[in-house]
Amino acid sequence: MTSRGRAFDAVLTDLDGVIRFYEMAELEELERSAGLPAGSTAEIAFRPETDMPLMRGEITRERWIESIADGLADRVPWARGHELGTALAETKFRADDAVVGLLRRARAAGLRVLLVTNATPWLADDLALLGLTGPDGCLDDVISSADLGIAKPDRRIYETAAERAGVAPARCLFVDDRQENVDAAVALGMTGLLYGEPADLRAALAPLV
Repeated sequence: MTSRGRAFDAVLTDLDGVIRFYEMAELEELERSAGLPAGSTAEIAFRPETDMPLMRGEITRERWIESIADGLADRVPWARGHELGTALAETKFRADDAVVGLLRRARAAGLRVLLVTNATPWLADDLALLGLTGPDGCLDDVISSADLGIAKPDRRIYETAAERAGVAPARCLFVDDRQENVDAAVALGMTGLLYGEPADLRAALAPLV
């Protein structure tokens, strides 16, 4: 599948912070009502000890919410913490149309486009809501940590992604908003892109699309 004259043949992209963004206003209002600074719930929810068991598919959504309530229990009553955890789990989200458009152009140019994400067990439902999968989607395949039981930056998830893309790691562009995840991809021989805004991806894809 390698095409002579281009730098890579597959784009492996993260989801959150690259394609998907959350609308946090409702949760932040609940936090203010509870006397907590904005972001307090996410701070607990995305600690490795709270977050990674979910990302590896080891716990349920409800157990994750309960662990958020446990983490907030020294600041708010447990029931209020559970309410905040539920609100976080149900936070509305949207896809960045500019990024989705670039990924569609990459596919049209003959590149394989795969999602490589540390994800919840309900990722498939979220992707359907975003319109990223199905006949009109922009993805060729989805590599989910919850399905594999391993998460970035474990090298095995990158190796699986390259294998599923059907190309060597050296022929992959890896896009992520976390430096440690990009570093792990680069260590495997991939081209790494630390994502900050759509212009970063547009520049990386410019020679190809």
